[in-house]
Amino acid sequence: MQPPPAEPGMREEEVDTPALLLDLDAFEANLDAMAALLAPTGVRLRAHAKTHKSPVIAALQAARGAVGQCVQKVAEAEVLAWGGIRDILVTNQVVGARKLARLAALAAIAEVGLCVDDPAQVAAAEAAAEAAGRRLRVLVEIDVGMGRCGVPAGPPAVALAQRVAASPHLIFAGIQAYHGRAQHLRAPEERAAAIGQAIEAARRTVEQLRQQGLACPIVGGAGTGTFLLEAASGVYTEIQAGSYVFMDADYARNQEAPPFRQSLFVLATVMSVAGDGICVVDAGHKAVPTDSGMPLVAGRPGLIYAGASDEHGKILVQDGPRPALGEKLRLIPGHCDPTVDRYDWYVGVRRGRVECLWPVAARGAMA
Repeated sequence: MQPPPAEPGMREEEVDTPALLLDLDAFEANLDAMAALLAPTGVRLRAHAKTHKSPVIAALQAARGAVGQCVQKVAEAEVLAWGGIRDILVTNQVVGARKLARLAALAAIAEVGLCVDDPAQVAAAEAAAEAAGRRLRVLVEIDVGMGRCGVPAGPPAVALAQRVAASPHLIFAGIQAYHGRAQHLRAPEERAAAIGQAIEAARRTVEQLRQQGLACPIVGGAGTGTFLLEAASGVYTEIQAGSYVFMDADYARNQEAPPFRQSLFVLATVMSVAGDGICVVDAGHKAVPTDSGMPLVAGRPGLIYAGASDEHGKILVQDGPRPALGEKLRLIPGHCDPTVDRYDWYVGVRRGRVECLWPVAARGAMA
């Protein structure tokens, strides 16, 4: 872990860069907005920690009614459980005896679960739970259009759920029905059509489970781009949005973008003004990912982040004055999740002053 790039009370322009900046007013407004939007629906929030990787943020979400957290990796589950989070779902398949043993061990201090899409995964989870003397919650993942993991909806999902329910060491907890690609379909009618198909697949599966005497307490899925559709469906019981706490440039490209404020930034310093019509900042590929496009320069539409190398970001000055050497710029990352995973610390700022420093405790937790 690197030393923090700032201290409480420091002015924002004094923060060492590159730094992961969290605008606390916008961040807290996002937490409150999600809670307010879900309250009348009766649908629970199980926020996704793959975005923030922080027990501190998970606790703030819980304080506003979140029933638990999602993660993608066992290592993320460990960090959250050790940080006091008591309800964690791995929204992923966990393969490998060592990983399953670690997950089963966490059941001593938290309610933990995982997803399956194959009978061999069920058998392996069963063996790990038995060895640990614990019971694990299991969701059957169905493919609702992602084309990645998940059994087909309907009878194949029911058969796998019956296999889970028959185990004395596992608890059938429901289905995982997440359509990730729908989150970034630009037109609202495209998102609605994609999620409509997901809702129907989940509805059909829940009904067929009921016919076989299997209750389905959790129907989980949804993300920041579509959660209002799933919440209004009458089928989904848990929303797994994660990016809403931060937002990013890619979500902002959606027509009718999610109703949240940009709160996450990469703070960068202008390190060169030697070239005509350009400036160079100290935030390149290693500071801000470009898998979802180049970052934007917050509040400066005349500045275009045009290209990145390892440690340099080239900014074209298309309108307005060129930033001065040493000036600090806020960059809006294209994709918030991998941006967070590059940093050891959140620098929380409010009205131009550093208020807090939070560790990105699950940074690099890929196992």
